[in-house]
Amino acid sequence: MDGIKKILAPTDLSNLSKGGVRCALEIARSDGAEVIVYNVITFEETPFPHAIEEWVASQVEHPRVKSTLEERKRLLASFVGEGFADIDPKIKIRQEVEIGVPYKKIVEKAAEEGVDMIVMCTQGRTGLLHMVIGSVTEQVVGRAPCPVLSVPPPR
Repeated sequence: MDGIKKILAPTDLSNLSKGGVRCALEIARSDGAEVIVYNVITFEETPFPHAIEEWVASQVEHPRVKSTLEERKRLLASFVGEGFADIDPKIKIRQEVEIGVPYKKIVEKAAEEGVDMIVMCTQGRTGLLHMVIGSVTEQVVGRAPCPVLSVPPPR
């Protein structure tokens, strides 16, 4: 690898996910890389909870889907603006929101963008909860087209 030029930093907009985004921004600062802060609206969060996920994702011009996407873009902008106001303004940050299954969209986005690295936090679930729900990070690690840095939750 000739250096890191582009980093994908997925976030669910939680306080926990700030650790992964912050780590991505720190790496970008030291390497001069671009960071794509990426949020995926899950199927359950769409205005059509019983529709097929691929169909909903393709309906970006539908007023309810468009409204959901626009609201999430505002939330992501606020998350980045307020949570990382101390970050060097020279770091190139791009913000993107899409609808779908998070691990699938993250892996697709990484391949589509040709990112050098994905940096994301883990939820820290263990035991039965982990077995039932799984881990988006774990699913991404197993499918990603590039290295994945998994940032543990703060202790």
